[in-house]
Amino acid sequence: MEWFRKVLDEEWEIMPAGGLTGEAYFAKKDSKQLFLKRNSSPFLAVLSAEGIVPKLVWTKRLYNGDVVTAQKWLEGRELRPEEMQKQCVADLLHKIHHSTELLHMLLRMGKKPITADDSIFTVEKRLHANQLMGTSIEIKDGLNYLNTYLPIARQHKQTVCHGDMNHHNLLLADNNQLYLIDWDNAMIADPILDYGRVLNSYIPKENWKNWLKNYGIELDNQFLIRMYWYLIVDTLTYLSFHNERNESDKYEERLIALKELNYQMKLL
Repeated sequence: MEWFRKVLDEEWEIMPAGGLTGEAYFAKKDSKQLFLKRNSSPFLAVLSAEGIVPKLVWTKRLYNGDVVTAQKWLEGRELRPEEMQKQCVADLLHKIHHSTELLHMLLRMGKKPITADDSIFTVEKRLHANQLMGTSIEIKDGLNYLNTYLPIARQHKQTVCHGDMNHHNLLLADNNQLYLIDWDNAMIADPILDYGRVLNSYIPKENWKNWLKNYGIELDNQFLIRMYWYLIVDTLTYLSFHNERNESDKYEERLIALKELNYQMKLL
């Protein structure tokens, strides 16, 4: 917390904002309230200008080269899981995925688009490193589907993606403005990475067609193949992640999820 004293005087009350990194804090002084973070991405300024995250108030560089950002601290709450079905979520994702300003900024920052070929290469390499390639029929079937449907997975333009779409990262302010926060996993990739996870995690299957219509696309068989393809990539990645941390319970949960995804792919 001492590094924030480099930019704020002693009259500010500073409280940890939680999270794993310990790099974020809330600050309060009289009627002023700020959300402070160290070494946020330069991407934050464009997200603020686009109204996707709470307003960026100032940015300051410390003597050691670290950068501290201050955003407006908004009263509000995270979305509830059932609220992920709302039109405002589809509208916000559509805005993000179609923003040339966000895309140009990530490209200027040196971000390279992640292709379907990149995804399958990375997941196979990590599975090899974890010695998981031949350990279960679920992993074998998942990899078979990835290789079989790779040509279809390639068939979409790449946009800016949030990369961690869950209801905890959606902030509904008291003025009813919806924000998408925590952009540490931002990437340039197939936008189905974002809305595919929303559909699979939060939207009843009978409502998929209508939710996608609200977003602006049609539901067809090739869409479903692409969606399950990337969900399988995601699940295989998490299998390696949990294996590396000896989290056997979570590993088994992901294996069950993979079995269900393989089954859904088989039906297509």
